[in-house]
Formats: sequence, C-alpha cells, structure tokens
Amino acid sequence: MAQGPWFYCLKHHTVEDRDGCAERHRLGPYATREEAAHALQSVADREAELTAEDRAWKDD
Repeated sequence: MAQGPWFYCLKHHTVEDRDGCAERHRLGPYATREEAAHALQSVADREAELTAEDRAWKDD
C-alpha cells in the first residue's frame, strides 16, 4: 500500500501518491489521503477567508 505524501490530481480528480501525475496537475502535498480528498474544499475555504480579509482591509 502506498504511503504519503498525498496529492489531489486536478486532471483526474483523484487522490494520488507521490508517483502520480506531474506536479502542474496537482495540489499538495497533504499528510493524509483524507486531507488530499478534501483539497478543493480547503482551497475554496481559504479563498473565502482571504476575500473577507481583503474586504475588511479595504473598508478601513
């Protein structure tokens, strides 16, 4: 069984180990398969936080 680090492949929409697709096609590394599986949600959450911070900064 493969061990981490784990990556989320943007090309195939799957979790891969280090021997997966080229780096330009993936997000990561992540410590666990589960973290990699939720990579797109993590990115969306971070983007929402940064957008809110930017709005707050501009409003000051």
